[in-house]
Amino acid sequence: MSANGESIIRAESVTRRFGDLTAVHRLELNVRRGEVFGLLGPDGAGKTTTLRILSGLLDPDEGLATVAGFDTRTGGDALHDAIGYMAQRFGLYSDLTVEENITFYADLFGVPEAQRSARMERLLTLVRMAEFRTRQAGRLSGGMKQKLALVCVLMHRPEVLLLDEPTNGVDPVSRRDFWTILYELVREGVSVLVSTSYLDEAERCNRIGLMHRGRLVWCDTPAAVRSAPRERLFAVECEQRAEVRRLLRDAPGVVSVEPFGAEIHLFLDEAQGKLDDLSQWLARQGHPCEFRPIQPSLEDVFILLIRKEEARA
Repeated sequence: MSANGESIIRAESVTRRFGDLTAVHRLELNVRRGEVFGLLGPDGAGKTTTLRILSGLLDPDEGLATVAGFDTRTGGDALHDAIGYMAQRFGLYSDLTVEENITFYADLFGVPEAQRSARMERLLTLVRMAEFRTRQAGRLSGGMKQKLALVCVLMHRPEVLLLDEPTNGVDPVSRRDFWTILYELVREGVSVLVSTSYLDEAERCNRIGLMHRGRLVWCDTPAAVRSAPRERLFAVECEQRAEVRRLLRDAPGVVSVEPFGAEIHLFLDEAQGKLDDLSQWLARQGHPCEFRPIQPSLEDVFILLIRKEEARA
């Protein structure tokens, strides 16, 4: 995957409120043409609202958003022709066959009759579903339903794909197949903005943005995000993990302390607290521990950034 510097999606100080709740707060986003951009964040972070704004389904209360050069408030049909938006609950009709669902969406998008057959055949071949064209959508597996939904939003040849957690609840093999399809689409010139809760999928993106409580708290390549913390990460081995974690939460220099399998992962700001002091203090409390420095994973950094944002708020 490669991406040039030209913007295909821009958000400038975009804010959206629902009553007293600010779902998106002064969002600044720049997605480049030809890249896969991943939007990550916990439930309620503002990912779905962001995608609905970019698709033109919601207007921002403040700020400006453009996709493929069109203002999302005023772009109208030209904007809708440029994007393919796949919501978390895409509107497939379970009593219609695969082919009938695709035809229905081709009608909605005004795809010319003369182009439908070849386009449908190519897309069904791309997602390896040509042999299932007569099967009812309600009888498809979860992964196949998502691939059918993707075919439906691709029938009008959009420049930009906006995908809202498209592989949520899908088995690992189908998730891998789905991403293989996305890579193929990017090679053909499609730009992709995808929200996901799977950190292994975030590793597949050119760049990722981490959202929390409506704010974009970090944006960079996965490799740069992993190397971002100035704090050192330690794996802590001990016997009474819950009690040790409770003690560590308020210890000097401790920024984040999280359970991780049979260990605890601890981010320590060594300008505020020394590892030797921390280790000796725990031993005096009756909890001797082994501290092992490790390289942070994307999950480690993601949790760290969320904890920092919560502390700042």
